[in-house]
Amino acid sequence: MSTENEGNPVPPAPSAPPVPPSSPAAPPQAAASDGGEAPTAPIPPTPQGAPASDPYGPAPQAPDASWPPPPPATPSYADPGAGAGAGWGSSYDQQHQHYQHYQHQPFQQPQHAPKKGSGRGGLIAAVLVAALVAGGLGGGLGYTLAKNNDDSGSTTISATSSGGATQVKRAAGTIAAVAQNALPSTVTIESEGTNGQGGTGTGFVFDKQGHIITNNHVVADSLDGGKLTATFPDGKKYDAEVVGHAQGYDVAVIKLKNPPSDLKPLALGDSDKVAVGDETIAIGAPFGLSNTVTTGIISAKNRPVASSDGSSTSKASYMSALQTDASINPGNSGGPLLDASGAVIGINSAIQSASSGGLGSTGQSGSIGLGFAIPINQAKYVAQQLIKTGKPVYAKIGASVSLEDGTSGAQITDSGSGGAAAVESGGPADKAGLKPGDVITKLDDSVIDSGPTLIGEIWTHKPGDKVEITYKRGGSEHTVTVTLGSRVGDN
Repeated sequence: MSTENEGNPVPPAPSAPPVPPSSPAAPPQAAASDGGEAPTAPIPPTPQGAPASDPYGPAPQAPDASWPPPPPATPSYADPGAGAGAGWGSSYDQQHQHYQHYQHQPFQQPQHAPKKGSGRGGLIAAVLVAALVAGGLGGGLGYTLAKNNDDSGSTTISATSSGGATQVKRAAGTIAAVAQNALPSTVTIESEGTNGQGGTGTGFVFDKQGHIITNNHVVADSLDGGKLTATFPDGKKYDAEVVGHAQGYDVAVIKLKNPPSDLKPLALGDSDKVAVGDETIAIGAPFGLSNTVTTGIISAKNRPVASSDGSSTSKASYMSALQTDASINPGNSGGPLLDASGAVIGINSAIQSASSGGLGSTGQSGSIGLGFAIPINQAKYVAQQLIKTGKPVYAKIGASVSLEDGTSGAQITDSGSGGAAAVESGGPADKAGLKPGDVITKLDDSVIDSGPTLIGEIWTHKPGDKVEITYKRGGSEHTVTVTLGSRVGDN
């Protein structure tokens, strides 16, 4: 997935709110006259949300008998109101310009008029206002306490001593303990193309050899001779290179050059055993704010998600995702979604957004509590293939299906892309007796309501797996066993 630069030069966002420089102390009379009130500044207006729409609205007709399935004409999960989509992170060119992120929304969102934003500046302004207010309040309170002490000679304000912050012990399993353990194994990734355009995302340590897992769209700009770096929370930065990337899965593996010897891979959980309501912890660099931790729960499982960058030549990515309400924003892409024990259960990859603007009118939409992660069981399989061969391996049934909605299933098209056969001769679907016009309604126990849903479900399996496919033909329902085939590479 390529990215699109908004082209508004702004300074990079700080990793922590900036503290304003100390100003000369005001005379006591001046402080007393204003009552110790902190300076204030207008808060940026909250952008209006986009009109509510069916998140699973009509998707475009794009049959294809071979990889990749063409993306929807209106990109799934790419909010045109946010600049037709771009990389998940804070973007920059050589002058640190800001670009917009993928707006991943279930298959299709209504078109909005593009909004011009001011890049990351809105967020920085909000942070500065908060810092100034805090600084002013602290100064006013400090003077008041000192004045009271001078007048009475007996007023003393002190905090109860508990041995100092360094003595605080947090029980294993608490959010603080999980974050403390996981943060040293996460990195902020900066990806830059040969044209100077790129963005930031997140990744996490996969093994002690220096392999890092992230999203394909995080590293896409650095392909073909670009630059890639990974920065740990302690500030140590390493050059990196792409080992392999899978555009269809939206998974990539990079490797640190000269990795440190003390790398600690994050423990991987079992995403198949995740239950709705389980606690989640997300780590990433939202809007460039590295090492940010947010929490929530698993809101749903097996959520069909399709995404693209909005360009006419873009290829779609598909997943059967874990849905979470943990706050996920541009820059969280590729970061780990952890369970309550600290094990990775998914890779944060997408959000649905209700607005084309957000966070101080920056032109980017933020979290509304609808985030989506690639299940780690699938991501682990993909990563292992990429490390082994450098190329992804996809399961397939060998049939082209419609990407339109409203068919109450995945309908096999009459013909494939470029006039090719809709059902591959000798392929898995052909051997199982499937024909053009058949409407697939179930794959094992999963209900199939569209072509993208079928693709996402197939890709949760491995080549050679046997699956039960239920389909309708001429008003009758049939069930057949299909042995999934394989396809190597994105092309």
